Amino acid sequence: MRKTLNLLYDGAGYLAAAFVLAIFVVMIGSSLMREVGIGTGGTDDLVAWFCAASAFLAMAHTFRYGDFVRVTLILEKLPERLHRWVEIVCLTIGTAFTGYLAFWTVRYVYESWQYKQMADGLLAIPIWIPQISFVLGALLLCLAVVDELIVVLRGGKPIYVTAVEERHARGDFSEDI
Repeated sequence: MRKTLNLLYDGAGYLAAAFVLAIFVVMIGSSLMREVGIGTGGTDDLVAWFCAASAFLAMAHTFRYGDFVRVTLILEKLPERLHRWVEIVCLTIGTAFTGYLAFWTVRYVYESWQYKQMADGLLAIPIWIPQISFVLGALLLCLAVVDELIVVLRGGKPIYVTAVEERHARGDFSEDI
């Protein structure tokens, strides 16, 4: 199960990176097309959707590998036993919030599909198509938070903590800036 979950998180991270590359390709292509006098209608729509997709699809991967913004100033000062309980409380609250986000995201996009809403920009496509990345990102983030909660409840150390410790052991403090 662990391999499957890690594959899911990593796959979403790679897909997010592919959308960042797609932003680059579309923007450079659009600039080149304008230089030779070819119209570039709809590229702003694509770039906006790709930006959203890259952000939402990267959330679970970012959370898992300790790159998500976390405030650990208080946690680091707590005794080990209390630290674990506070971590459980934080992950439980995170589960509730990400579950709420995932539920309403799915419902929102379902309604877009149900009412056949179309995009407002130059590219007239059903809006649920670019919104799918929002749903996938929210569901994967919720899954990642629940996954970490289960790890901590079983007495393990959260993967996001382990990932940061491994980076620090290599002398890499770039994410702490």
